[in-house]
Amino acid sequence: MNKKILITGGAGFIGSHVVRLFVNKYPDYRIFNLDALTYAGNLENIRDIQNAPNYTFIKGNIKDIDFINSLFQKHRFDAVIHLAAESHVDRSITHPNDFIETNVLGTANLLNAFRDTWKDNFKGKLFYHVSTDEVYGSLGKTGLFVETTSYDPQSPYAASKASSDHLVRSYGNTYGLPFVISNCSNNYGANQFPEKLIPLFIHNIKNNKALPVYGDGNYTRDWLYVIDHAIAIDEIFHKGENEETYNIGGFNEWTNLNLIHLLCELMDDRLHREKGTSAKLITFVKDRAGHDRRYAIDANKLNKELGWKPTVTFEEGLAKTLDWYLENEEWLKNVTTGSYQEYYKKMYGNK
Repeated sequence: MNKKILITGGAGFIGSHVVRLFVNKYPDYRIFNLDALTYAGNLENIRDIQNAPNYTFIKGNIKDIDFINSLFQKHRFDAVIHLAAESHVDRSITHPNDFIETNVLGTANLLNAFRDTWKDNFKGKLFYHVSTDEVYGSLGKTGLFVETTSYDPQSPYAASKASSDHLVRSYGNTYGLPFVISNCSNNYGANQFPEKLIPLFIHNIKNNKALPVYGDGNYTRDWLYVIDHAIAIDEIFHKGENEETYNIGGFNEWTNLNLIHLLCELMDDRLHREKGTSAKLITFVKDRAGHDRRYAIDANKLNKELGWKPTVTFEEGLAKTLDWYLENEEWLKNVTTGSYQEYYKKMYGNK
């Protein structure tokens, strides 16, 4: 097997789709999935490939320096695809240190271990850092984020990811460490933990619970189907230029309120409810601190240089997503009990 690839956060939402793609598409690669299995990491997400001959799961935390160093010494990974991160803005507001420790210090641990493993002999090696469009801050009514947009993070989460981006680039400049970075827009699809908008609202609609909408609901996001994101990561990993950044977006802007109304309509249809029933659950709540008004990604560089573009329309992707959650009620039930329920009450009250 000619490459040993460490994928961090591979039991999480995006990571599980990346792991599955690489394990199935590249049987000659050895794929190592490192995940701490915190609240958002779930081995159920990758049960279908757990016995693949080219796949190994490793439970561990990127914050543990000694563990990370020993892991690299043992396996001498040829490449890292780094997705492990604390990623929910609301949580970063209440527990910012968790985000600094994982997203900044954890990334530094990986960079140091990768650098120390290969010293100055980086031929054929790569550190791929997966980041977010939130590092760019907020847009007005017009314009798009491009790869050269200045960073202006507005939340502890965004600041921690911006810091990790800068760290990766600095290791390329200082130590000659080969890297690529991608910044993606909002992802949606199967296996997403229900603290994020789409799975949260699917769960609430099904259970006739309130749909908490921040502020006036007119916050705009660009939505990307998670499988298309995994495909883009594959393309960038194999074809991207060293020390380049690639923005990954769905060319697909929706205000939160318009998206929620569409979601309500689709759920009414699937649950055989009278049209407008689910929309009655919409409840406006106090706005989130530091809430960015609009994100929008220009993914034309990725399209022109590597030939990537979304494979499904938003309507197709959303339909696939709804059907998956409705067909996998046990998965949703399992992740919406215990500590998550306590978190939900704290963030949104008992609505």
